[in-house]
Amino acid sequence: MVASSVASVVVVGGGIAGVSTVTELRKNGYAGGLTLLTADPFPYDRPPLSKAYLSGAKDLESIALQAPEWYAGQRIDVIRGLAAALDPAAGTVTLSDGRQLSADRIVLATGGWPLWPDIERVVRGLLDRPPAGSGIPRSTTGIHLLRSAEDADGLRAVLLPGARLLVVGAGLIGAEVTSTARKLGCEVVLVDPANPPIAAAVGAQVAEWLHSLHALHGAETVTATVEKVESTNAGVVAQIAGEASPRTFDAVLLAVGMVPDTAMAKEAGLDVDNGVVVDDHQVTSHPTVLAVGDCARRQGHRRAEHWEAAVHDGARAAATILGVDAPAASAPWFWTDRYDLHVEVVGEMHEPEGEHEQVVRGTLGEPPFTVFTLRGERVVGAVAVDDPKAVRAARRMIDRGVDVRAADLADPSTDLRQLLRSAR
Repeated sequence: MVASSVASVVVVGGGIAGVSTVTELRKNGYAGGLTLLTADPFPYDRPPLSKAYLSGAKDLESIALQAPEWYAGQRIDVIRGLAAALDPAAGTVTLSDGRQLSADRIVLATGGWPLWPDIERVVRGLLDRPPAGSGIPRSTTGIHLLRSAEDADGLRAVLLPGARLLVVGAGLIGAEVTSTARKLGCEVVLVDPANPPIAAAVGAQVAEWLHSLHALHGAETVTATVEKVESTNAGVVAQIAGEASPRTFDAVLLAVGMVPDTAMAKEAGLDVDNGVVVDDHQVTSHPTVLAVGDCARRQGHRRAEHWEAAVHDGARAAATILGVDAPAASAPWFWTDRYDLHVEVVGEMHEPEGEHEQVVRGTLGEPPFTVFTLRGERVVGAVAVDDPKAVRAARRMIDRGVDVRAADLADPSTDLRQLLRSAR
């Protein structure tokens, strides 16, 4: 058992970052008091919200991050409530109902809010962004956000066969919801000003192919902005830039990104700059407060919004509280699913300019295939479609910094594991 001078910890937020923090603490021998505060009925996984949960294939219990008895068995007090105020000096978190939690260390895992696009006449009442778990619906006017199960429930209720859905934003969430809605028989128009969307994340070649899948599956894609959205008795009326007349939809999903939930941290006097600023140990500008997941940004790094990044944040925070070394860092990785295809991305997908080169293993557009990005003879990124073994190998190549030949990567008959072993 690891000895720790920290007698009690409160984790504010029941997403993957918060649950990862408490899991890593107990797994590594933390014996002190441990409280997890969540605004939701219980901590659940968010990636299925735009896919299996939204389609109805999974219910809320099936996407729980841990079974209820697990928390009891680990002596973790799970408290449902909304954090309203933080006092770092006193070591307290005050809930919206007046209850107060005290601890030697407080870990902020407050996540983020859907980003509101700059669209004229979006219903003003939604701009207050009532929090998940507050019981205040965020989708009563046909204009939807998607961050919580509550949001997904509201959106799912309108995704009936033949329903007309406008999706604003073709990033991961927008694309996944478009795929799910098409499977449910909805008519979908997907609007994004970027052409192709998410090129910075997966490279232009793959991005263009992924975006083309929407049309192949019957969704209409429009490269434009949305100038106006207005809820009327006939439906939600949207004016798409460049079009002569507005269109009417049964529902609109705004999926243009997220902003970190830093309001409480800022009010408490912590340094905030596109996230609660933390050091390499997840410690904020106050030594007794740590921050993890979507709400946090490590100084000198871009803020990461992916599931695995939140898991790593939780592991680092736990190590800091325990006074032990943090797990070794690995290349960033994330995944997305659409139209029954599984896409994984690792590292950085630099465009092939200067010293960067992109190599296709297989045939682009005919899954399974993988596109690697190399700098010289080093793999720096890869995106794989229905090819998880290739992306796992690419991750090891990046982490170990091994030299490989582009011709070997491009040859589907080359065993990538053998390539790794021979490169040692």
